[in-house]
Amino acid sequence: MSQPNRLPKDATGLVYGLEDRPDFAASLVGAIQHVLASVVAIVMPTLVIGQALELGDQIPHLISMSLIVSGIGTFIQSHRFGPVGSGLLSLQGTSFSFVGPIIAAGTASKASGHTSEQILALIFGLCLAGCLVEICISQFITSLKRIITPAVTGSVITVIGLSLIKISFTDLIGGEQSSSASGLTNMMVGLLVVAVIVWLSVLENFWLRIMGVMAGVIVGFAVSWFVGMVDFTQLDGNAWLAVPQPLKYGLDFDWVYFVPIILVYLITTIETTGDLTANSVISGEPVVGDLYLSRIKGGVLGDGINSGLAALLNTFPNTTFSQNNGVIQVTGIASRHLAGYIAVILITLGLFPVLGSALRLIPRPVLGGATLVLFGSIAVAGIRILASQPFTRKQIFVVALSIGCGLGVAMVPEVLQPLPSSLANVFESPITTSGVIAILATLLLPDDCQADS
Repeated sequence: MSQPNRLPKDATGLVYGLEDRPDFAASLVGAIQHVLASVVAIVMPTLVIGQALELGDQIPHLISMSLIVSGIGTFIQSHRFGPVGSGLLSLQGTSFSFVGPIIAAGTASKASGHTSEQILALIFGLCLAGCLVEICISQFITSLKRIITPAVTGSVITVIGLSLIKISFTDLIGGEQSSSASGLTNMMVGLLVVAVIVWLSVLENFWLRIMGVMAGVIVGFAVSWFVGMVDFTQLDGNAWLAVPQPLKYGLDFDWVYFVPIILVYLITTIETTGDLTANSVISGEPVVGDLYLSRIKGGVLGDGINSGLAALLNTFPNTTFSQNNGVIQVTGIASRHLAGYIAVILITLGLFPVLGSALRLIPRPVLGGATLVLFGSIAVAGIRILASQPFTRKQIFVVALSIGCGLGVAMVPEVLQPLPSSLANVFESPITTSGVIAILATLLLPDDCQADS
């Protein structure tokens, strides 16, 4: 099958394409911006799980391992070793979809009187077994052309971007517990970050453009430091070195808690498909044809293998991240060769926890301003996919149901209360709901449901 032509760089707005090799300075600046956009999302699921299960002294080690595995996984995913990896500039980290089932399994283990080490052994055993599910799915994913359609992936990507906007605005005001007085200051700082990023990103100057996200964060950090929003006490008591210890906590298993983990691995396969499709669009690469499907297959396989590596190195499953798609669109650098720089930065942050902790000094309004631009760009990528295809009536209903249900769950999460807790934990993610509804609608609606001429 002949491959569709890639979009020319002037159509995609790229400065460097997928196979281009930026010089050291451009690569380093681009890599730093990817790390700034993703590092909080990489460590946040670990923080949430650790605090929910009261893992205490284990949390710093878990955070360090999440950064190290994210770096290794990003390198594997982007460089593609044999059939493993997408070959796109794609960061790896833990999806929030895993948080609910992991906390549920850990809470039940804790209620049985297990120690923190025993709780983690159960969690990592479940996750290691679950990665085999995703590895198996990857071998058949190219046969699923009927459900991996632009209507499905475009809907999921749009929901990914739109559903993340709430996180940006929550951070923009300093968190849900922010007072009205501090909320105004927080919002002004966050909007300043937005203004700097947008202003620099639309300029013709190459260096100013690719430094947009980083410059916005630096300016926001400086202003927030000046007004007393930076808490340096967070650096106190951090260890200086974290050494990976494979299977530090051992492995355990329980079938009762394995089913929800399987479901999440199935769902994150959909998320990965959407993220990699968005990445392909933004990078000017094909989103149909053999090359595209090969990348999806390799990307899902890479997720599965990286998740197995994560369990062995004492952290939680890895999936492709959507944040860096926004960075590619803003900076114009889609080169997969940045992955080596990103990997070195993330692994270094993991090996030296005090460096990773320093990133936590960045106030939430600053991060909210930066992610507002990035998450909005992801939604635009989804809309571009939907707009690129002629719509049948079937596709209209697929998109309408997928986006409607996905955003409905995001806006009214109480709708899931009648469901069993195991299902509610899985479908509380609007991305999960959107993906499942899109696939069911694609499979169940008749193909002769054509648009009126």
